[in-house]
Amino acid sequence: MGDDDSTPPRKRRARREPTPVQRALGLLVRREHSRKELTRKLSARGVAPDDAKAAVDKLAGEGWQDDVRFAESLVRQRALSGYGPLHIRAELGTHGLGSDLIASAMAGWDGDWAENARELVCRRYGEAGPDGLEQRRKAAAMLARRGFPADCIRSATRYDPEDWEGGGC
Repeated sequence: MGDDDSTPPRKRRARREPTPVQRALGLLVRREHSRKELTRKLSARGVAPDDAKAAVDKLAGEGWQDDVRFAESLVRQRALSGYGPLHIRAELGTHGLGSDLIASAMAGWDGDWAENARELVCRRYGEAGPDGLEQRRKAAAMLARRGFPADCIRSATRYDPEDWEGGGC
């Protein structure tokens, strides 16, 4: 490539602006979204609110977007990440899901919240659990921040590893 550039530069094809449905589908192939979240994201990307709603309605009608599937997925992900039912319920509420749908998604998870809480405490404090009142308080505060109810917190911070089904962590 010398100073003698006699070949003309290549022309790029003009890229077409993606439609609202294409934009929404692009978001959905990455992960599940609630209707509310998907509509909000489309609006934030410059799609008119009516067009965003129409695109989400079309994808929901074709099965690409499903609030039930989204709720079940979020419950499973958060529970496996160490969050409790109170936190997960609140997060589902922020996604514009109804109380019946939230209750159904929470009931559909087949895990044990108390066991999840115990496993978190075991990871932090070892197999023997919290030692002494100060560590129990810290463990209880951690579990409360993560959205576990009082009965799970109590059982996770005052358990005997021998009594637990797993025999420890």
